[in-house]
Amino acid sequence: QVQLVESGGGLVQAGGSLRLSCAASGGTFSTAMGWFRQAPGKEREFVAAISWNSKSIYYEDSVKGRFTISRDNAKNTVYLQMASLKPEDTAVYYCAAAAGGIGPSMKEYDYWGQGTQVTVSS
Repeated sequence: QVQLVESGGGLVQAGGSLRLSCAASGGTFSTAMGWFRQAPGKEREFVAAISWNSKSIYYEDSVKGRFTISRDNAKNTVYLQMASLKPEDTAVYYCAAAAGGIGPSMKEYDYWGQGTQVTVSS
């Protein structure tokens, strides 16, 4: 089973930046990868996704232009660079691996990390 471990979360002021990392182990790193987030009292939502070769990338509209997803297959790691952070970005961020497509639906993802907290203060 693929294991995913997120890191890089923390507390940052509005307008600041953070880079999240997701290290994969226990399997191949040739799957599509995605980032999701869940704020308190809210449903988990799609943030970004990237194909195995980085040729296909998708973003949720609210983060487009501010967040950048990337991956380094040699390091078995996917990243989420977050800039111009807003208080509404506050959430637990989850890394996920998809066996098939890379759509925004959570049901397409088979493996999930434990999440890392991102808190943006105003």
